[in-house]
Amino acid sequence: MANTSAPPKFSGFPSGTLRFLRGLRRDNSKQWFDAHRADYDAFYVEAAKAFVVAVGAKLAKLSPEFVADPRINGSIFRINKDVRFSKDKRPYKDHLDFSFWEGGKKASSSALFFRVSPDGIYIGTGHHSCPEMLKRFREAVADPASGKELAAVARKLRKAGHKLEGEHYKRTPRGFADDGPAAEFLLHQGLYVVAEDAAEAACSPEIVDLCLQQWRETMPLHRWLTKHVRA
Repeated sequence: MANTSAPPKFSGFPSGTLRFLRGLRRDNSKQWFDAHRADYDAFYVEAAKAFVVAVGAKLAKLSPEFVADPRINGSIFRINKDVRFSKDKRPYKDHLDFSFWEGGKKASSSALFFRVSPDGIYIGTGHHSCPEMLKRFREAVADPASGKELAAVARKLRKAGHKLEGEHYKRTPRGFADDGPAAEFLLHQGLYVVAEDAAEAACSPEIVDLCLQQWRETMPLHRWLTKHVRA
Protein backbone atom coordinates (compact mmCIF):
# COMPACT_ATOMS: atom_id res chain seq x y z
CA MET A 1 0.00 0.00 0.00
CA ALA A 2 1.29 3.45 -0.94
CA ASN A 3 2.23 5.84 1.82
CA THR A 4 -0.29 8.69 1.62
CA SER A 5 0.72 10.46 4.83
CA ALA A 6 1.56 14.14 4.59
CA PRO A 7 5.21 15.17 4.92
CA PRO A 8 6.23 16.35 8.39
CA LYS A 9 5.47 20.01 9.10
CA PHE A 10 8.45 22.32 8.89
CA SER A 11 9.18 23.63 12.38
CA GLY A 12 12.28 25.71 11.83
CA PHE A 13 15.80 24.93 10.69
CA PRO A 14 17.60 22.42 12.89
CA SER A 15 20.40 23.76 15.06
CA GLY A 16 22.70 21.69 12.86
CA THR A 17 22.16 24.19 10.02
CA LEU A 18 23.79 27.02 11.95
CA ARG A 19 26.46 24.65 13.29
CA PHE A 20 27.32 23.57 9.75
CA LEU A 21 27.47 27.16 8.42
CA ARG A 22 29.62 28.32 11.32
CA GLY A 23 31.98 25.40 10.84
CA LEU A 24 32.24 26.18 7.12
CA ARG A 25 33.05 29.81 7.94
CA ARG A 26 35.89 28.71 10.22
CA ASP A 27 37.33 26.22 7.72
CA ASN A 28 36.17 26.96 4.18
CA SER A 29 38.05 24.13 2.52
CA LYS A 30 37.14 21.13 0.38
CA GLN A 31 38.67 18.86 3.00
CA TRP A 32 36.36 20.17 5.73
CA PHE A 33 33.34 20.13 3.43
CA ASP A 34 33.96 16.54 2.32
CA ALA A 35 34.32 15.47 5.96
CA HIS A 36 30.94 17.07 6.75
CA ARG A 37 29.06 15.99 3.63
CA ALA A 38 26.40 14.23 5.73
CA ASP A 39 25.74 17.49 7.61
CA TYR A 40 25.47 19.36 4.31
CA ASP A 41 22.90 16.87 3.03
CA ALA A 42 20.81 16.86 6.22
CA PHE A 43 21.09 20.42 7.51
CA TYR A 44 21.57 22.41 4.30
CA VAL A 45 19.90 20.55 1.43
CA GLU A 46 17.07 18.67 3.15
CA ALA A 47 16.29 21.48 5.61
CA ALA A 48 16.24 23.97 2.73
CA LYS A 49 13.87 21.80 0.69
CA ALA A 50 11.47 21.50 3.63
CA PHE A 51 11.53 25.29 4.10
CA VAL A 52 10.75 25.94 0.42
CA VAL A 53 7.83 23.51 0.46
CA ALA A 54 6.40 25.15 3.59
CA VAL A 55 6.84 28.66 2.17
CA GLY A 56 5.42 27.67 -1.20
CA ALA A 57 2.16 26.48 0.31
CA LYS A 58 1.61 29.91 1.88
CA LEU A 59 2.91 32.01 -1.01
CA ALA A 60 0.33 30.38 -3.27
CA LYS A 61 -2.33 32.20 -1.24
CA LEU A 62 -0.70 35.55 -2.10
CA SER A 63 -0.43 34.70 -5.78
CA PRO A 64 -0.66 31.40 -7.68
CA GLU A 65 2.18 32.67 -9.91
CA PHE A 66 4.83 32.48 -7.19
CA VAL A 67 7.50 29.89 -7.89
CA ALA A 68 8.80 27.95 -4.89
CA ASP A 69 11.09 25.33 -6.42
CA PRO A 70 12.60 23.03 -3.73
CA ARG A 71 15.74 22.27 -5.72
CA ILE A 72 19.31 23.51 -5.77
CA ASN A 73 19.44 26.25 -8.44
CA GLY A 74 15.68 26.55 -8.11
CA SER A 75 14.58 28.50 -5.04
CA ILE A 76 17.68 27.22 -3.20
CA PHE A 77 20.98 28.79 -4.18
CA ARG A 78 23.96 26.47 -4.65
CA ILE A 79 26.62 26.48 -1.96
CA ASN A 80 29.54 26.46 -4.39
CA LYS A 81 30.98 29.86 -5.30
CA ASP A 82 32.06 30.98 -8.75
CA VAL A 83 35.60 32.10 -7.92
CA ARG A 84 36.83 32.63 -11.49
CA PHE A 85 36.58 36.42 -11.33
CA SER A 86 36.69 36.91 -7.56
CA LYS A 87 39.60 37.82 -5.32
CA ASP A 88 37.96 35.68 -2.62
CA LYS A 89 38.96 32.14 -3.60
CA ARG A 90 37.14 30.34 -0.79
CA PRO A 91 35.15 27.60 -2.56
CA TYR A 92 31.90 27.73 -0.55
CA LYS A 93 29.32 30.25 0.60
CA ASP A 94 28.94 30.29 4.38
CA HIS A 95 25.25 31.19 4.17
CA LEU A 96 22.05 29.66 2.79
CA ASP A 97 20.07 31.73 0.27
CA PHE A 98 16.54 31.41 -1.11
CA SER A 99 14.56 33.22 -3.80
CA PHE A 100 10.87 33.12 -4.71
CA TRP A 101 9.60 34.86 -7.81
CA GLU A 102 6.49 35.20 -9.96
CA GLY A 103 6.44 33.51 -13.37
CA GLY A 104 9.07 33.89 -16.06
CA LYS A 105 12.78 33.73 -15.40
CA LYS A 106 14.24 33.63 -11.90
CA ALA A 107 15.79 37.10 -12.06
CA SER A 108 13.32 38.82 -14.37
CA SER A 109 12.43 41.68 -12.01
CA SER A 110 11.61 41.29 -8.33
CA ALA A 111 11.81 38.44 -5.86
CA LEU A 112 11.17 37.58 -2.26
CA PHE A 113 14.42 36.42 -0.72
CA PHE A 114 15.71 34.94 2.50
CA ARG A 115 19.18 34.27 3.89
CA VAL A 116 20.35 32.18 6.84
CA SER A 117 23.84 33.20 7.94
CA PRO A 118 26.00 32.90 11.06
CA ASP A 119 25.56 36.68 11.27
CA GLY A 120 21.74 36.58 11.28
CA ILE A 121 18.72 36.11 9.04
CA TYR A 122 17.72 38.50 6.28
CA ILE A 123 14.21 38.66 4.82
CA GLY A 124 13.95 40.80 1.71
CA THR A 125 11.83 42.00 -1.17
CA GLY A 126 12.98 43.64 -4.38
CA HIS A 127 15.75 43.35 -6.94
CA HIS A 128 19.37 44.04 -7.89
CA SER A 129 19.58 45.27 -11.48
CA CYS A 130 21.31 43.76 -14.46
CA PRO A 131 21.94 46.27 -17.29
CA GLU A 132 18.73 45.42 -19.17
CA MET A 133 16.65 45.54 -15.99
CA LEU A 134 18.25 48.83 -14.93
CA LYS A 135 17.14 50.46 -18.18
CA ARG A 136 13.51 49.38 -17.67
CA PHE A 137 13.68 50.39 -13.99
CA ARG A 138 14.88 53.91 -14.79
CA GLU A 139 12.27 54.39 -17.47
CA ALA A 140 9.52 53.35 -15.03
CA VAL A 141 10.89 55.63 -12.30
CA ALA A 142 11.01 58.59 -14.70
CA ASP A 143 7.55 58.00 -16.17
CA PRO A 144 5.09 60.44 -14.49
CA ALA A 145 2.38 57.84 -13.86
CA SER A 146 4.48 54.89 -12.69
CA GLY A 147 6.86 57.23 -10.85
CA LYS A 148 3.92 58.61 -8.91
CA GLU A 149 2.89 55.05 -8.03
CA LEU A 150 6.40 54.28 -6.77
CA ALA A 151 6.53 57.45 -4.68
CA ALA A 152 3.27 56.42 -3.00
CA VAL A 153 4.63 52.91 -2.34
CA ALA A 154 7.80 54.38 -0.83
CA ARG A 155 5.85 56.68 1.49
CA LYS A 156 3.74 53.81 2.74
CA LEU A 157 6.74 51.55 3.37
CA ARG A 158 8.70 54.26 5.16
CA LYS A 159 5.73 55.11 7.31
CA ALA A 160 5.64 51.45 8.37
CA GLY A 161 9.32 51.65 9.34
CA HIS A 162 10.94 50.07 6.27
CA LYS A 163 14.09 51.40 4.62
CA LEU A 164 14.35 51.32 0.82
CA GLU A 165 17.87 50.35 -0.14
CA GLY A 166 19.92 50.03 -3.31
CA GLU A 167 21.27 53.56 -3.78
CA HIS A 168 24.51 53.38 -5.74
CA TYR A 169 25.07 56.43 -7.93
CA LYS A 170 26.06 59.98 -6.95
CA ARG A 171 24.40 61.75 -9.88
CA THR A 172 21.14 61.41 -11.78
CA PRO A 173 21.89 59.47 -14.98
CA ARG A 174 22.18 61.47 -18.18
CA GLY A 175 18.91 61.97 -20.00
CA PHE A 176 16.69 61.82 -16.90
CA ALA A 177 15.16 64.73 -14.98
CA ASP A 178 15.86 64.97 -11.26
CA ASP A 179 12.53 66.54 -10.27
CA GLY A 180 10.03 63.69 -10.84
CA PRO A 181 7.93 62.26 -7.98
CA ALA A 182 10.29 59.27 -7.62
CA ALA A 183 13.49 60.87 -8.98
CA GLU A 184 15.45 59.86 -5.85
CA PHE A 185 15.37 56.26 -7.10
CA LEU A 186 17.27 57.15 -10.27
CA LEU A 187 20.34 57.01 -8.02
CA HIS A 188 19.60 53.33 -7.31
CA GLN A 189 21.12 50.31 -8.98
CA GLY A 190 18.47 48.17 -7.34
CA LEU A 191 15.51 48.67 -5.04
CA TYR A 192 14.82 46.43 -2.08
CA VAL A 193 13.75 46.25 1.55
CA VAL A 194 15.42 43.94 4.09
CA ALA A 195 14.49 42.95 7.66
CA GLU A 196 17.13 41.41 9.93
CA ASP A 197 17.03 39.21 13.02
CA ALA A 198 19.36 37.00 15.04
CA ALA A 199 20.64 33.82 13.39
CA GLU A 200 18.79 31.68 15.96
CA ALA A 201 15.47 33.01 14.60
CA ALA A 202 15.95 30.58 11.70
CA CYS A 203 15.43 27.72 14.15
CA SER A 204 12.10 29.07 15.40
CA PRO A 205 8.87 27.24 14.47
CA GLU A 206 7.60 30.71 13.49
CA ILE A 207 10.25 31.39 10.84
CA VAL A 208 7.94 30.74 7.88
CA ASP A 209 5.27 33.04 9.30
CA LEU A 210 7.91 35.65 10.08
CA CYS A 211 9.01 35.63 6.45
CA LEU A 212 5.44 35.79 5.18
CA GLN A 213 4.64 38.73 7.45
CA GLN A 214 7.59 40.72 6.08
CA TRP A 215 6.78 39.81 2.49
CA ARG A 216 3.11 40.79 2.88
CA GLU A 217 4.09 44.20 4.27
CA THR A 218 6.49 44.84 1.41
CA MET A 219 4.34 43.30 -1.32
CA PRO A 220 3.45 46.75 -2.81
CA LEU A 221 7.12 47.17 -3.80
CA HIS A 222 7.22 43.71 -5.34
CA ARG A 223 4.01 44.42 -7.23
CA TRP A 224 5.34 47.72 -8.60
CA LEU A 225 8.59 46.14 -9.76
CA THR A 226 6.81 43.16 -11.29
CA LYS A 227 4.35 45.40 -13.13
CA HIS A 228 6.85 47.91 -14.49
CA VAL A 229 10.25 46.18 -14.65
CA ARG A 230 9.66 42.51 -15.39
CA ALA A 231 10.82 41.43 -18.85
